[in-house]
Amino acid sequence: QGDHAVLYIRINDVAAAVGKEARLHLFQAQEWLKLQDSTQDHSCGEKLSKAQLTMPMNHTEQNLTVTQIPYPETWYVFYVDKFTCEENYENSESEDIQFEMVLLNPDAEGNPLDHFSAGESGLHEFFFLLVLAYFIATCIYAQSLWQTLKKGGPMHTVLKVLSTVLLFQAGSAFANYLHFSSYAKDGIGAPFMGSLAELCDIVCQIQMLYLLLSLCMGWMIGRMKKSQSRPLQWDSTPASTGIAVVVVVTQSILLIWEQFEDTNHHSYHSHHSLASGLLIGLRVCLSLSLACGLYQIIRVERSTLKREFYVTFAKGCILWFLCHPGLATISVLFRDYQREKVITIGVILCQSISMVILYRLFLSHSLYWEVSSLSSVTLPLTVASGHKSRHYF
Repeated sequence: QGDHAVLYIRINDVAAAVGKEARLHLFQAQEWLKLQDSTQDHSCGEKLSKAQLTMPMNHTEQNLTVTQIPYPETWYVFYVDKFTCEENYENSESEDIQFEMVLLNPDAEGNPLDHFSAGESGLHEFFFLLVLAYFIATCIYAQSLWQTLKKGGPMHTVLKVLSTVLLFQAGSAFANYLHFSSYAKDGIGAPFMGSLAELCDIVCQIQMLYLLLSLCMGWMIGRMKKSQSRPLQWDSTPASTGIAVVVVVTQSILLIWEQFEDTNHHSYHSHHSLASGLLIGLRVCLSLSLACGLYQIIRVERSTLKREFYVTFAKGCILWFLCHPGLATISVLFRDYQREKVITIGVILCQSISMVILYRLFLSHSLYWEVSSLSSVTLPLTVASGHKSRHYF
């Protein structure tokens, strides 16, 4: 990308490279793919002659500056020597040429020192701002949230799980920031921190999925057995717990499978693998089933306050489930190098908004407490047993 992208090469044995007439051929990705798909039967030499840039390997260290790139794009780099197009190349007794090649994009000042590819540029700054936002939010709200959790009450279990999810989200963002900070310096990064960020994100996704499914399925199954005059109650029944466990285990398997298929250190992958496709399909199905169930409940509800509560809860849940499939679909409108950034940044922001919606809903005493009816002994995530209720999650 940019106007001063540089290809740097260092050769161990220059004499052997010169003897083999070694050189590098650079093709723009679009031109190379056209050449491969062409109906004309080009010979090996004809294909290589159509390279946009050629770099002879005749010095120990060399630089090649690539200019006039209007927008970031992919290039193919091929090693070529006098044996490349010969049929008996594999039987050649000549020594292999060992060389080191580094491709550098220009930084903000135009110097070729930026290790980030076009698809990664901007992610370092994004994670820095995200970590800063978490730090500021912690300074402002941590004490009041801790006091609320210490008091217990009807929202205690929900808020405790939401807070745990938030901690894993923040941990994933911080680990990603450390990885990208190291990558900016040496072009290698900290693979352990990248893997840790992915692990935190997987745990976060699993916890949030189990929480939302336990609430939603317990709510919907419970509503079928109660008259409309009974107060709202979210009961964890064996049926709802079983459904939640099956879906969570399925998502866990798909998430781990996806990590093995794509070893790059980012939490939201390119969706070209079977695991990624199945994961998106699962989230779409969850969103649709949840939307249908909530619509049935909202449609027959007469209380404006309860409808408002249901609608707000539905927005938070559906946004969490549907943002990833939606952004993966929207990303096809962007260029290849922009898609990962669109998905990564978009999903993190959408899920953060979902967390804010759910926090405000469950911390709103005036709305949540009235909807749950304080006169009832059956409070959220509890199962009534005789004279009092016990927590069950």
